[in-house]
Amino acid sequence: MTNKSGNVSIKDMDINPEDGMMPTDEQKPKRGRPKGSTSSTKKGNEKKKGKSASRKNNDAQDDKLKKKKRERESSGSLRITIKDIAEKAGVSVGTVDRVLHNRPNVSPKALVLVQKALDEMNYVPNMYASALAHNRSYNFHCLMPRHESEAYWEEVEQGQLKCCETRRDLNVNIKIHYYKRKDEVTFTEQYEKILADTPDGVIIVPSRLEMTRKFTDQLHERNIPFIMLDSYMPDLRPLAFYGQDSFASGYFAAKMLMLIANKENRIMLMKQTLDGTNVASKQQDNREVGFRHYMKDHFPDVEIVILDLPYESTRKDYTARLEKFFSDNTDIHHCITLNSKAHLVGEFLLKSNRRNIQIMGYDMVEKNAECLRQGSISFLIAQHGYMQGYYSVDALARAIILKKVVNPVNYMPIEILTKENVDFYRRTMI
Repeated sequence: MTNKSGNVSIKDMDINPEDGMMPTDEQKPKRGRPKGSTSSTKKGNEKKKGKSASRKNNDAQDDKLKKKKRERESSGSLRITIKDIAEKAGVSVGTVDRVLHNRPNVSPKALVLVQKALDEMNYVPNMYASALAHNRSYNFHCLMPRHESEAYWEEVEQGQLKCCETRRDLNVNIKIHYYKRKDEVTFTEQYEKILADTPDGVIIVPSRLEMTRKFTDQLHERNIPFIMLDSYMPDLRPLAFYGQDSFASGYFAAKMLMLIANKENRIMLMKQTLDGTNVASKQQDNREVGFRHYMKDHFPDVEIVILDLPYESTRKDYTARLEKFFSDNTDIHHCITLNSKAHLVGEFLLKSNRRNIQIMGYDMVEKNAECLRQGSISFLIAQHGYMQGYYSVDALARAIILKKVVNPVNYMPIEILTKENVDFYRRTMI
């Protein structure tokens, strides 16, 4: 508003006469509560503030946990601690510990909170740390055929011992028992010794099905897990099997042999029987089925001539049998055996200077490897016995101690070895 002189009044402009500025909040007059306002509004505001504070606290807690998770991820550790779970659930560390170890004195409400936190955090128990905390030893037993030094089964043993060394922090031990092939008396004696020792787990190289079933039925009754090597017998319900697919292996062996013997009319199959009829393992039977299947499909006119070198005989007897066979069958230049004893024929061929004859066989044992280098063995199929031995012990440790699920059927690679690559084969590589 202007005065008579046309000037604006200081009073009318509501300006502080002392500093020429607009009045501050403190200088403004206090106004009373608006008409119609009650104390309930104040209480409602306080309630909202309480909820907001609680939500902020929860958000801060989540942020704190997320920050810890990021720190664990950046440091390469994803381990969730009991303290993390307790903070997430809003309970004590002791309560979480009782829940994780199924101990009493946990209220239903606390149990629900902890279980919810575990689910939201995707918690997985650290069985490795638990096993170390218990500090107990685990005794595994292996039942396998009696064998000579440098045989295939020695590789299996070495693999088992290596795994025990690798898993020494879990206190794993292996004890090996030997039975005579197809001999029910020694097989029974040895498995009864194993049962008497109350093993934590067992590895079995099976004998005949029904003989082996007597052992495995007792293992099932006592809830002792077992693993099978060499021959897969699913009816016995093992925890796992390690070995080659025998049928596929025999089929593949025939295919490799006929790459170099496709012009032949006759080939020799060397077998080692226990009684003139039966070979030492079901695995060899299945290989022969695969072998003959390929031959029937692709070379039906090729005659397969059998030579039996009895399983329990002498070197002198073998030499006499081989000499007679090759003298009587001068048209045979290619042979095969479905076991690890190709060197029996290979060494004879070298000593008798029959350089136009070769045999194919199985397993990278040193005697076979030497014949392969010198040319009397054409091919070898490696079964990775060391790998089978290692993984069989490792599977028991993972299943029994670490509570891991193991794959029930584990077929080993079918690997072909020749003179050119035999020295590059890594038999102990896992």
